[in-house]
Amino acid sequence: MAYSEDHIALAAEYALGTLDAEERAQVEAMMSVDKDFTTVVTAWEQKLGALNQMVGVVEPRPLLWENIKAAIGRSGAQQPLVLPKAPPPVSEIARPAVVADDSSMIQFSRQARRWRGVAMATTALAAALVAMVTVGLYRPDLLPATLRPVPRTQVVEVKAAAAPSTPSAQYVAVLQKEGGAPAFILTVDGATKNFTVRKVDADGEPGKSFELWLISDKLPHPRSLGVIGASDFNAGTVLASYDAGTINAATYAVTVEQAGGSPDGLPHSTPVFTGKLIETVPPPAAPR
Repeated sequence: MAYSEDHIALAAEYALGTLDAEERAQVEAMMSVDKDFTTVVTAWEQKLGALNQMVGVVEPRPLLWENIKAAIGRSGAQQPLVLPKAPPPVSEIARPAVVADDSSMIQFSRQARRWRGVAMATTALAAALVAMVTVGLYRPDLLPATLRPVPRTQVVEVKAAAAPSTPSAQYVAVLQKEGGAPAFILTVDGATKNFTVRKVDADGEPGKSFELWLISDKLPHPRSLGVIGASDFNAGTVLASYDAGTINAATYAVTVEQAGGSPDGLPHSTPVFTGKLIETVPPPAAPR
């Protein structure tokens, strides 16, 4: 089946290990019921496994562990456990003696018999109504002509199921510093050339904006693909004006520009994060 760009990016982040617990549970639930989605996640794990090996291990500073222990209340001596004292037993409250009145009891007995008769009559009427409805549904011929339900003719329109759409090739670029953790994930649809930029681990500067660029030997200078907004997902359609060869072979870079992006369409700083597209979902095979 065809997957949206958000689903492809979600599978990529699952393979990278950048999802939180709730998002990972969502991906694992989808994998348990959708074998095709499991194939997409497996493809990501195989392609991005090499990138994971390139990232070196960073040991946290000792001060970080001390701060964690202080935050969870384990930095000092543990306080002794004090159980609350049990409340004293409550003495029974003397109940006043009740003097029975024979006349009241006789009157109550008569009222009870009266209400019991009303309840029995109501139950019998309800049972008769249920029986009549049941007979009317399953054996209407047993009812008198005046009580038989009027047959209704209902026309139901059945729409033919739409033919499943053919999935297109999907490409992804992991934009990062050399040897660093992924900062952005760029996903490109091979058929529509629409792209999505997923922010993973990139902190912006006050008064500055991240801007995405396409760098190719076929072009005289880098071409801007737009400013990356503050949201986690940013979509664009600018790549539709470039041919597939240029898109697939280009280098994609992110620079830090003034707020709102470059004023003249040219980068004004050295690229901070770069990456190249790799194919994650191949195009459908041609029919024989």
